[in-house]
Amino acid sequence: MVSPSPAGAARPVRYELLTLGDELLLGLTANGHLSFVGAQLGRRGVLLQRQATVTDEADAIEREVRRSLAESDVVIITGGLGPTVDDRTREAVAAVLGQELIFDESIKAAIVARFAQIGRRASDNNFRQAYRFADGEVLPNANGTAPGLWFARDGKVVCLLPGPPNELQPMFLEQVVPRLERLGLLHEREAYVQIRTAGIGESALEVKLQPIFAPYGSALSIAFCAHQGQVDCRVSSPSGELDFAKLDEIAAACARLLGEDFVCFGHDNLARVCADLLRANEKTLAVAEAATGGLLAHAFSDLCGACKFFAGGVVCCSQDSKMILLGVPECLMLQHGVASPECSVAMATGVAEALQADYGLAITGFASATAGTGGNPVGAIHVALHTPHGSWSRQLSYPGPRATVKQRSVNAALDWLRRELIRAGRTQAAPSRPGIPG
Repeated sequence: MVSPSPAGAARPVRYELLTLGDELLLGLTANGHLSFVGAQLGRRGVLLQRQATVTDEADAIEREVRRSLAESDVVIITGGLGPTVDDRTREAVAAVLGQELIFDESIKAAIVARFAQIGRRASDNNFRQAYRFADGEVLPNANGTAPGLWFARDGKVVCLLPGPPNELQPMFLEQVVPRLERLGLLHEREAYVQIRTAGIGESALEVKLQPIFAPYGSALSIAFCAHQGQVDCRVSSPSGELDFAKLDEIAAACARLLGEDFVCFGHDNLARVCADLLRANEKTLAVAEAATGGLLAHAFSDLCGACKFFAGGVVCCSQDSKMILLGVPECLMLQHGVASPECSVAMATGVAEALQADYGLAITGFASATAGTGGNPVGAIHVALHTPHGSWSRQLSYPGPRATVKQRSVNAALDWLRRELIRAGRTQAAPSRPGIPG
C-alpha cells in the first residue's frame, strides 16, 4: 500500500497515531482508535507507520509529540481534551507547537448550549475545553463538549480529537478526512476494491480466484482478511499500472465466479445485505434466540430504518419462555431437547407466526464453556430458517470461546438467510412459463 505524496514531494506521506490515556495502558478501556483510524486511512491508501499509547503525564505527551512531528507529516492525537485535571493534551501539544492557547467565546457558547440540551449547567472546569491554538482551527463536536483542534504549518498537520468513540468517529469521517483530501494527503476514493465473501475459507478462496489474478502478475496486489465465517479479498495496484476501471472489472469477474459465496463489494456487513434483500423482496423478518442472547436481533436493530423489514426478536433461554412466547410444545423439548433441530424449527416458525413475519430465523444450542447435553458438545449450534415455502434446520459446530461461538453462529444464520433471499428474489424475477402460473 502506497500513501499519497504531498504536492511537489516525491516521498509518501507518513502518518502516526498517538492515543493518550492511563485507562488505555491499564486495560480499563479498549483501544479501538487504532483499529478505527487505521482502517479508515487504509481504505484511502494510507498505512499508519507508527502508533503509540501514552500516559496522561504532560512530559510523556510532549516527548511523543516531538518525536512524531520530527518523523511524520500527519500526527493524529486522541484523548485528553476533557475538563478534568488529568486532561493535559491541549496544553502539552501547544507547548510543542509553540502556540498560545486562546479562550474562544464561540466554543464556550457551544458548551453552554450542549449542557442546556441535557438540562444541566456547565461548571467552570468545563470551560477549560474552550481554548484553542492561536493559529489553529476548531473542529466542532456535535456529540460532546470537547472540540477537536487542527493545526497545519510547513507541510505538517496535527489533529487533536476527543477520546470517546461516539465523538471521535463522526468527527474523523466528517471533518478530518475531507480536510486531508483537500490537502492531497489522502486518495479521493478507496485505494482498493474489496470483495466480501461468506461460506468459503481463505485458502479455498485464493485457489478459486487465482486464475482471474494470474494474468496481471505483479501489477495486481492481492490481500485476504479472514473474519468469523467471512473472508475479504482486496485487489489494488500500488504501482498504478492498473486503473480503478480495471480493478472494478477484475472484482466483477471474481463476483461472477463466486456466485452465492459473493456477499458484496465494499464494507457492508451480512445484516445490511440481508436487510437490502428483504426490502427488495418486500418481506419481513423475525428472530428467536437462545444461545446468542440477542446478538442476532442487535445486528438488524442497529440498522437505520429497521422497522421497515424487521418485525422484532425474542430471546428465550428457558423452556418456559419458549413455550409462552413462541408456542414451542413442551413435549417436543422433553423428547428432543432444547438444543435440537426440532426445537430450532419450532422456534423459527413460532416467532414468524407470533410477530407476523414472512421469515423466521432461530438459533439455539450450547455456546458456553460448560459441557453440552443430549450428545451435543460445547459449540453445537442449531439454526433454523422459516420461509413462506418451508422450514429447515442446520447443525453447526463451533468449538471455542463463548464470544466466538456466538458471533460465528450469527454470521452463519445471516449467510443462510442471505442465500435464501437471493434464491427467492431470483424465482420472483423469473418469467412465467406457458401453462404454469407465475
